[in-house]
Amino acid sequence: MSTRVLVASHNAKKLAELQRILDAALGGTAVELVDLGAVPEYPEVPETGLTFAENALLKAREGYRRTGLPTVADDSGLAVDALSGMPGVFSARWSGRRGDDRAAIDGANLDLVLAQIADLPDEHRGAAFVCAAALVGPGGREHLVEGRQPGRLLRAPRGTGGFGYDPIFVADGLDRTNAELTPAEKDAISHRGKAFRVLAKVIAKEFKLAP
Repeated sequence: MSTRVLVASHNAKKLAELQRILDAALGGTAVELVDLGAVPEYPEVPETGLTFAENALLKAREGYRRTGLPTVADDSGLAVDALSGMPGVFSARWSGRRGDDRAAIDGANLDLVLAQIADLPDEHRGAAFVCAAALVGPGGREHLVEGRQPGRLLRAPRGTGGFGYDPIFVADGLDRTNAELTPAEKDAISHRGKAFRVLAKVIAKEFKLAP
């Protein structure tokens, strides 16, 4: 029987990505991830933290408190060198757009970042994806891990995979954007992949699973 763990998110692409990473790290389906649509609805806690770690813990604590399920939450985003690390924790709402059309919001956020650095030469277009992932498990025990993917930003989007800022981000050492990578290629080097491979070991230990 698999261990049921709540992911405090409505993002279906993120849920699928995290399930892939955990399955690979744990050698199968030892953990079944479910999102917020699979539990009784509750008001999502505002992301009031000023760091990725603070926001990840806020969401994981609330999910565990509301449902009693072990809860995983992450906060991740794009840190642009020339923007002093912004959008950072505001990555998902950088353009100010809100609503249910995630693709439209992602597009507006991406377009705004490109406009803000449009005049920068290539050597000053450094950036990194950053992820903080938290687990609140039985008894309220808390775990926090982080992952980082350094790279650079292009001047126009390329690729149709991934989500968010993936189409304009090229990781160090590559010539393809995150949106041009296969899911397995992206998982192997992404900020979220790095963070969740570490978290998978924490989950295995917490629930006495054999990776």
